[in-house]
Amino acid sequence: MADQQGKYRINAVSEMTGIPSATLRAWERRYGVPEPRRTESSYRVYSDSDVELICRVRDLGEQGMAPSEAAKLVLADLERQRNAAPANGADPYVGATQAIVHGVEVFDPEQVHSAVRHALVMGPATTVFDRVFRPAMREIGQRWHDGTFSVGQEHMATQIVEGATISMLNLVQQEDADKSAVVACFADDTHSLPVLGFALHMATWGFRVVRLGTRTPPAAIRQSIEQLSPTVVGLSVTVTPPPHRARELVEEYASACRNTPWVVGGAAAADLRPLIEQHGGQVIEGYSPREIRRAIETTITKHRRRKRS
Repeated sequence: MADQQGKYRINAVSEMTGIPSATLRAWERRYGVPEPRRTESSYRVYSDSDVELICRVRDLGEQGMAPSEAAKLVLADLERQRNAAPANGADPYVGATQAIVHGVEVFDPEQVHSAVRHALVMGPATTVFDRVFRPAMREIGQRWHDGTFSVGQEHMATQIVEGATISMLNLVQQEDADKSAVVACFADDTHSLPVLGFALHMATWGFRVVRLGTRTPPAAIRQSIEQLSPTVVGLSVTVTPPPHRARELVEEYASACRNTPWVVGGAAAADLRPLIEQHGGQVIEGYSPREIRRAIETTITKHRRRKRS
């Protein structure tokens, strides 16, 4: 938990957060975010916790949310955390993950929606996805695989979490981005959450992202390249196709991408590494955003050098 002791004057907080002093006073007056302590001389003094609340409202506002709605969500999440009274050292992201899984366990859509809404105010979009949505869906998928959860429960969770992820993606997209990416799933792949997470990170790295969704055939990739001229194409494959089908798809994707750099990630990407690299693609293994970004930037740089030479 952040320090609750008042220590910063309003001008210092304005410099720390980038929020003008007048706006801080307006948020306090209109929304109660935050409620700084006062000195004997009636000067406002803000704690680390107050600064944290301001930053969370600011971040949600930068993602397109109205200040009033952002403040409401932040205060609701703060109240929930207080009521939950977690043990010292408890990870709030683990708690948020467990809240989503529990809502699915009792098959209560409203509870799942509520848990997802609370998660949205816990930090930047990529943090929420990586530390709450992704692990929640991984556990839900495992429970479905084990027979603990039904198909209905898994589908309910997928719809709610993917809907929230798409909303975050729409908020962080930069319309004036000077780079673009087309992202899609392999033609036989129906798992859309991994490619959504990939798109979310790409958007925060300054790419304008165009999503083509699940079961995207090579012909659709070809058309998107012809019409959009993206900087890079990102494909996701989570289930390894049969050998003959894998070869067919990789050859067709390579042909569709032609002179556009393309990368492939997902749980089954490593299985197709020799085939993909043989046809000029780049395989991304694992889920480390830092490593993924480095691989993509390296691929784009190499492609540009080859074009110049």
